[in-house]
Amino acid sequence: MVRRPVAVIVASGPLSSFAAKAATTKIPIVFLVGNDPVQLGLTTSLSRPSGNMTGINIFNSEIVAKRLELLRDLLPGAARIAVLVNPADATLTEPQSKEVTDAARTMGLQIQVHNANTSAEINAAFEAIARERPDAFVVGSTPFLNGRQVQLAQLAAFHRLPAISALRDYAEAGGLLSYGSNIVDSYRQAGVYVGRILKGAKPAELPIVQSNKFELVINAQTARMIGLTVPTPLLGRADEIID
Repeated sequence: MVRRPVAVIVASGPLSSFAAKAATTKIPIVFLVGNDPVQLGLTTSLSRPSGNMTGINIFNSEIVAKRLELLRDLLPGAARIAVLVNPADATLTEPQSKEVTDAARTMGLQIQVHNANTSAEINAAFEAIARERPDAFVVGSTPFLNGRQVQLAQLAAFHRLPAISALRDYAEAGGLLSYGSNIVDSYRQAGVYVGRILKGAKPAELPIVQSNKFELVINAQTARMIGLTVPTPLLGRADEIID
C-alpha cells in the first residue's frame, strides 16, 4: 500500500495498526482498536494525535469487567467463570486478562483462563471447559476470536453454557449475551475521518474518537434452549432482545 502509494490507510486492530505505523510516517492512518491507543503506543495524545495516525477506540477490550457484572446479574449465584483468550495476540490478551482477574477478585469470582489460537484449539478448550463445568463463560475480544463467533456460539449452546461476547454478531449467531460498542457505527466514524483527510485534514487535527454507547443484546431463544430464565431487570436494560 505504501509503495503504490495510497491516500489513506485504514487499520483494524492493534496488529494491523502497528504494521501500518511501521510502514509509513507520511501516509495518514485511521485505526480502529479496542484498547486505549495511548497505552498501546499508537499515539501520545487522544485530543491531538501525534504523527500521521488518528482513529477510533471502541473500548471492547477494556470493558470485559462489565461483562462479568452482567453475568453476575444473570446468575447471582455464579462463582466460577471460564474465559477464552488468544495467547498469540498478547497486545490485547494481557490487558484483558488483568482486567478480568482484578474484577473477579473484587466480585469474589474464580477465573479459569483457556487459550485458543485455531478453530481446533477452540474445540479443545470447550472440551476442557465442559469437564470443569464453570457457571458461565466470557469470550475474549481479539481479531481471531471475533472471527469465530458462530463456532463459539454453537459450542456454548451445545454445552448449555451461559456466555457473553463483545460483538452483537455472537448473540445474532445464537450466543446468549453480547455487550460492546456498535462496530458498524465505529466503522462509519472511521469513514468520516477518511473523508475529512481526503479533503485536506491532518490526522493531528482529528481527535481520537472514544465510543460512548454500548449495546446489550440478549438472545431469549438461546436462554430458553439452555433452560435459563433471564431476570426481568436485565431484560429491561437490553438494547435488543432476539426472540
